Formats: sequence, C-alpha cells, structure tokens
Amino acid sequence: MKLGVFTVLFGDKSFEEMLDHVKAAGLDAVEIGTGGYPGNDHCPLDDLLEDEQKRQDYLHAVTSRGLTISSFSCHGNPITPDQAFAEESDTVLRKTIKLASLLGVPVVNAFSGTAGDSEEAKQPNWPVVPWPAEYGDILEWQWENKLIPYWKEIGQIAEEHDVKIGLELHGGFLVHTPYTMLKLREATCEAIGANLDPSHMWWQGIDPVAAIKILGKAGAIHNFHAKDTYIDQDNVNMYGLVDMQPYGKVQSRAWTFRSVGCGHSLQEWSDMMSALRMYNYDSVVSIEHEDPIMSIDEGFARAVKNLDTVLIRESAGDMWWA
Repeated sequence: MKLGVFTVLFGDKSFEEMLDHVKAAGLDAVEIGTGGYPGNDHCPLDDLLEDEQKRQDYLHAVTSRGLTISSFSCHGNPITPDQAFAEESDTVLRKTIKLASLLGVPVVNAFSGTAGDSEEAKQPNWPVVPWPAEYGDILEWQWENKLIPYWKEIGQIAEEHDVKIGLELHGGFLVHTPYTMLKLREATCEAIGANLDPSHMWWQGIDPVAAIKILGKAGAIHNFHAKDTYIDQDNVNMYGLVDMQPYGKVQSRAWTFRSVGCGHSLQEWSDMMSALRMYNYDSVVSIEHEDPIMSIDEGFARAVKNLDTVLIRESAGDMWWA
C-alpha cells in the first residue's frame, strides 16, 4: 500500500507548491479535487480536457516528483431536485471520468447523491426510518427512479473509460453503508464501488474492520480515506448519533472528525490496514483532514506520522516458514 493525501486541504497553495509539500512530507500519491464540494483548486478540468500538451505537463509535474495521482474527486449530488446543482454535479463527474481515462488515473470518487421525495420535490430527502410507511415508500421511489438508473448509466461510461467509481459511504446520501453500497453495485456494475472512509463508519456504529471485510470480499473497495472520529458518549446520550449540530460545536457534538489516531487507537488503525491487505486492497490510503481542533499542518503531520507506523507497504512474499 501507499500513503497519499486528499489535497483540498492545501487549496491555498499552487499546484506545484502543493506537490512539493506532499513530497516533502514523504507521501507517495495525491487525490485531487476536480469540482463539486471539493472544488478544483489543483485541477483546471476544462483546460486539461482540451489540450494534450497541458495534460502531459500536468502529469509530468506529478511523476517528476516521484508521485502518482491515486484518484480524482468530484463529490456532488447528481440526483438532487436542485436542477442546477444536479446538472453541475453530473457534468463535472462525466468530465472527470474522461480526464481520469486520459491521464491513467484509476478511480473517480463521488457521492451517490440523494433525491427528493417526488418529481415535484425542491430539496433532497434522506429517509432513515421505515415507519411511518411513507418513508419506506420514498426510499423505494428514490432507488428505483433516480439512484439506480443514474448510476447504471455512469457505471457503463466508467467501464468504457476503464475507470472505477468510488462512492463515499457518507450519511445524508442514499449509499452510506456497506449494504447500500453492495445493493447499488448489484443493480449496476462492478465499476461502482466504495470510497471507504472509516470516520463515517464509526459515527454510524459500524466497525470499519468489519466493513472492510464485507466490501473486500466483493472486491468493492476502490479507494480508502484516512480520517478518524471521536465519539463523545455523554453527548451521544443527549443528541444521538444523528447529530444535527454544526461541526464547530465540538464541546457538545456527539461525534467529531479527528486526525488519524486522535479518535481511535493505532491498534484499531493497524487492524484496518491488515484487513485491507488481507482482502487485496493494495492501493493508496489517502489522508483527509477535517479536524476542527487541529491546524491543517498539525493535523496532517499527525496523520502522516501515525499512518507511517501502521501502513503495510511491502508485499508479504513467500511463507518461508510454512
């Protein structure tokens, strides 16, 4: 496995300054935002699509530093009732798949999206309980009429471009658990898989190691984000895990994103790395920094230091003892 970073946290740096910073930190790869929620500070999407020389120069800037692009990310909501944002999310996703194919980037990360409750809806609707029965009816309508048809088409486009789609399992979107990931994959194609972020597993009460085993058995892990979550049980008792307080309310929130090792032990992170290796994920572990009580530099450095102690970089080789 290799160590990388989702470079949106370095949006204040130019493309080459960002690459130099990542290289100096001892990392192997970069995950770059192309639009949507992550923005595109380090990827002029249209310019690169239109100009082969610019693509060559862009890729050379990465490879000349001994780095690779592990994935492009364009998280949005392509099935939202907000037509302007849905069209923007869809356009960026399709362009990103094309650029990934041209540059040999293996994975495009995204959100599955969330639809409304009908064709007349104005905002997304995320049902989380099966009763009253109308919630279940809404969920079925969303899957059958919006989610599956959209990702069936995108999955076919991804297959044609030899690119994998990593859907981040994230609350608020229809694909947010191993079950929903596998359900969509079964209804679409194998190009559709997971961008597995353990931070979102923990706050849903899912053991990330178990999630790796479930998805790994299906060959459905296309990308892995390294972000931690601190669970404050006293606050869980007050607000529950579906906590709608702003992320900045760190004293009262039930859970808070943290840098690697600040929410769960390095033993747990080591167990995840071992599970990834056992289930044949041998790509990049991509650091994502969203820690509200640590600076970007400190949170990033902490994640690099802690992951360096648990990452399994080399192949096992022959079992010489057996």
